[in-house]
Amino acid sequence: MTGTPADPKSAWAGDFGAEYTQRNVASDEALRARTFMWGRSAQAFAGDPPKTILEVGCNLGLNLRVMPRLLGAELSAIEPNATARARVLADGILPAERLYEGFGDKIPLADGAVEMAFTTGVLIHVDPSRLAATMDEIHRVSSKYVLCAEYFSPRPETLSYRGHEGLLFKNDFGGLYMDRFPDLELVDYGFFWRRVTGLDDPTWWLFRKKGS
Repeated sequence: MTGTPADPKSAWAGDFGAEYTQRNVASDEALRARTFMWGRSAQAFAGDPPKTILEVGCNLGLNLRVMPRLLGAELSAIEPNATARARVLADGILPAERLYEGFGDKIPLADGAVEMAFTTGVLIHVDPSRLAATMDEIHRVSSKYVLCAEYFSPRPETLSYRGHEGLLFKNDFGGLYMDRFPDLELVDYGFFWRRVTGLDDPTWWLFRKKGS
C-alpha cells in the first residue's frame, strides 16, 4: 500500500490497524521494556499514584499487561480497532465494560472520570487536524494526571509510515500540552533510549492538574 489514506481514521480502525496489531507481539522482551518504562514513570507519582487510569489507544494492551504489577489502579482503555479489542478481551487484560470502541477525539466518559489518562505512541499517529480535539478529550476525562510518551521533535514533522503519508507525525507534544492547558504543571519528563531500554526512543511527560 502506498500513498495517503483517504481517511486516516478508517485506516487505523480497519485492515491497516489490524495488520499493526498482528505485527505487535506481547513477547517477554516487549513486556520487560514496558515494565521498565512504567517503573521509571511511576516514581514521578511520589506516593500519590492514580487510582483509575484510561489508556487512549491501547492496541493489544502491552502497557495494560504490566501496569498491575506496578500500580494498583483500575484500568480502562479506548481503542478503535476491532482486532486489537478482541485480543485484549481474549487475553483477559480488561473486562468488556472497561474497554471502549473509539478514538481519542471522542471519549465516552464523563469529565474527570479517571485520575489519569495517557497515550504511548498514539499522538504520533493522530492527524494534526484532530490533535487538539484529542488532547482536549484526554485533558477533560482526567481529574489529576495526563501522561504521554511520543516521538519528539522541536517542530512539527510528517514522516512516511510503511509506504503511507499522513499516518506518522512528530512534535513537541509536551510543549503542546503545556501551551494549551494552563492548569497543567509538569511533574517529570524523560527519554527512553532504545539502546538500553528496548523502547522506541520515546520522550515522556507527566503532568498534574493544579490543585488536584
